[in-house]
Amino acid sequence: MPTLDTRSTPPRLLDAALRDPSATVHGDPRSAARRRDANAAAHSPSLMLVMMLATLGAVAYAVFLLDPDHRGDWLPYSLVIVAESILLVLALLAMWTVLSSGYDPRDFAYHQARERLFDAPQVLRDRVTDDPTRWQLYLGDRPVAVDVFVTTCGEDADTIAHTVRAAVAVHGEHRTWVLDDGRSDEVRDLAATLGARYVRRLSSGGQKAGNVNHALSLAKGDLFVILDADFMPRPELLVETVPFFVGDDVAFVQSPQTYGNMNSLISRGAGYMQAVFYRFVQPGRNRFNAAFCVGTNVVFRRAAVDDIGGMHTDSKSEDVWTSLALHERGWRSVYIPQTLAVGDTPETVVAYAKQQLRWATGGFEILLQHNPLSPRRNLTLDQRLQYFVTSTHYLSGIAPLLLLLVPPLQIYLGLAPMRLDVSVGTWALYYLGFYGLQIAIAFFTLGSFRWEVLLLAAVSWPIYVKAFWNALTGKQQAWAVTGRVGGATSPFEVIVPQTLCFVFLLVTSAVGIWQYWGDLLPNLSVAWNVTNTLILGGFLLTAVREHRAVVTGGVA
Repeated sequence: MPTLDTRSTPPRLLDAALRDPSATVHGDPRSAARRRDANAAAHSPSLMLVMMLATLGAVAYAVFLLDPDHRGDWLPYSLVIVAESILLVLALLAMWTVLSSGYDPRDFAYHQARERLFDAPQVLRDRVTDDPTRWQLYLGDRPVAVDVFVTTCGEDADTIAHTVRAAVAVHGEHRTWVLDDGRSDEVRDLAATLGARYVRRLSSGGQKAGNVNHALSLAKGDLFVILDADFMPRPELLVETVPFFVGDDVAFVQSPQTYGNMNSLISRGAGYMQAVFYRFVQPGRNRFNAAFCVGTNVVFRRAAVDDIGGMHTDSKSEDVWTSLALHERGWRSVYIPQTLAVGDTPETVVAYAKQQLRWATGGFEILLQHNPLSPRRNLTLDQRLQYFVTSTHYLSGIAPLLLLLVPPLQIYLGLAPMRLDVSVGTWALYYLGFYGLQIAIAFFTLGSFRWEVLLLAAVSWPIYVKAFWNALTGKQQAWAVTGRVGGATSPFEVIVPQTLCFVFLLVTSAVGIWQYWGDLLPNLSVAWNVTNTLILGGFLLTAVREHRAVVTGGVA
């Protein structure tokens, strides 16, 4: 065995690095342990208490709404019941999932596999102690070949370069592939310069899933990683995920989408929306073997994907459909709430609308074409419920449309959803018992109340209505990549319904204020309508700023 006199790394430090190379990257050997405990917040006793109180508040609010003595006129009452039922049921199921998030998938077998992930004598023999990218990965005593796929489709070359450079630098021996559906010679030359392999296919069939399936016909690794072009992996990506595959039934290991561009109203709102899901909901799904792939920052077992005939190509949400197929075949998934790659969330109204339309259409397709609750599905009861939540999640985005219609019915037609003898105080008590505690949950999960989330949730209903219609009719939606380079589009080309709705609500608010002028107490329907108008107005102001940037040639 060669001596270490030509190496800069002392034997003891080398041994520690082989067990946990991620610790050497960040300087503090204890930092990796702290990062691996990223799911601690998900089972905080304080959060659990608030969740249980919120559950009681939701049940009390449901009892209040369904009490026949409180029922008002049928039309607005029906709108309220349908909308609030959707929100209540989904909120209760989400809280149930979060309350299950104390499960840690890192068992003894994982830790043992992680300790033996690298062979120190081999590293010394090969004289590569200072280059962790050349350390052979092992599961047990068997070497593991890993392919890292960076999928691209017209993104900016600088963005792709940053991601490819980071992918090549990931610790553990692997091959990096650039899967270019944008067919760019610049990207081809870039891949060669950075030491990555380049793949260009002749057609674009199956979109991203088809791109990956084509690459799998060339790459033959035991495991493969999928990274979107705008998600830069951290060096410890493979160190933290590969040991899970010591379990022969593990199909994939998913890590969260973490965003580094939270610098606009749209990006913050979209990012915070996803943060709750990745920090609290996905960890809870581990307990039910129902955590699903989100398309990037994920490691797959090649044999599992081969078992289902490849990545699912018949939907824009190929990630969820592929996960569902794997679970139906008896494979297991693992989610770790640890940031292993950092990327970009949509920064503009147009990018956000395209992303949400793609995701929502895929969810509704599962509901309408492959109902998870059907007895024909080879899923456990818990998995059925979790996939049902996934497929119906975006109905919560349509509910605000129903609630928007309630105040105008009272202002114009005098139709009230609740009996007029129900006091404002009584209504507020039950209403805040549900929504107030939801805000309290937001404080615990996001650190404070993020008004950007409320704004996007209230104005996105046209996207989800269109997505439901697309799924219902089978209408094909063009694939849109977040962050793709191209001509800037005015946001007003995609938010016509919101603009018309704002004008209607503005007129309705004026009518309501004139109608109830002089009343000592503000009318609840008028206050409700004015609030909706202000929310939509704030969204349109953001769209105006983006439109000006497009007109002046700035970045939209």
